[in-house]
Amino acid sequence: MNARAWISLYGLLIRTSVRSRMQYKFNFVLSTLLAALIQISEFLMVAIVLYKFGAIKGWSLYEIGYLYAVMTLAKTLYRTFADEVHHLEKYLVNGELDGLLIRPLPVLLTLMPQSFRIMLGEVLQGGFVLYWALSGMMQSGQVGWTSVPLTLFIIFTGAIILFSIGLATATLGFWTTRISELQNITEDAARTAAQYPLTLYPKWMSGLLLTLIPVGLVNYLPSLYILRGEMGPWVLALTAGAAVLCLVLSLLFWRLGLTKYQSTGS
Repeated sequence: MNARAWISLYGLLIRTSVRSRMQYKFNFVLSTLLAALIQISEFLMVAIVLYKFGAIKGWSLYEIGYLYAVMTLAKTLYRTFADEVHHLEKYLVNGELDGLLIRPLPVLLTLMPQSFRIMLGEVLQGGFVLYWALSGMMQSGQVGWTSVPLTLFIIFTGAIILFSIGLATATLGFWTTRISELQNITEDAARTAAQYPLTLYPKWMSGLLLTLIPVGLVNYLPSLYILRGEMGPWVLALTAGAAVLCLVLSLLFWRLGLTKYQSTGS
């Protein structure tokens, strides 16, 4: 089956999942509103502190808002299309993965759209903060309109990097079964740390967030070029190359992990 056929099949699985979830419209609307309120309240707390004390280590409120929004939207894109990767533990513990293994489709392709979520609240919140941050920097002349397509580009590459980190972490579950604590470090804590300038952290930690758990490549490194013109456009090429490399390595690791899976019934 060629790539176009796989994409078509994945789209069909997503539509099936959406129809199932939309049977409960009130729950969908309520969860969307709550997600938006939670996300907005998190950034408002940071914004209040920054407004009171001004720039932090040379990073303005608009710049930090930009980092926050890019990370939020990249994470939303990843979790919209592959949320069940983050929840692989339940498939391993309850034996639900067995049902996916017997289907005549790649396991990952079947897993990803199982609980497809339209994360409208996160999209609205991230989009609003991004619009506010870019508008403020455009008015001051810090950035131009070219920052818009470049930002969309790094949101896309960032989603690939976050997906790769999530997939690699989930794959470790084939050996350990329980992965939620590890996900707290590699996904949640690392992503939260990278919502802010890496210059706030010790060098060993910022180095970790740029290499071993490369969440800093999602927003911080490309923002140095997009917002400040530092280094050069090669930074964007580096980010794209890193996204492709992370994706390939995580898929190879996933393939290896599947060979180590032991059914709960075996």
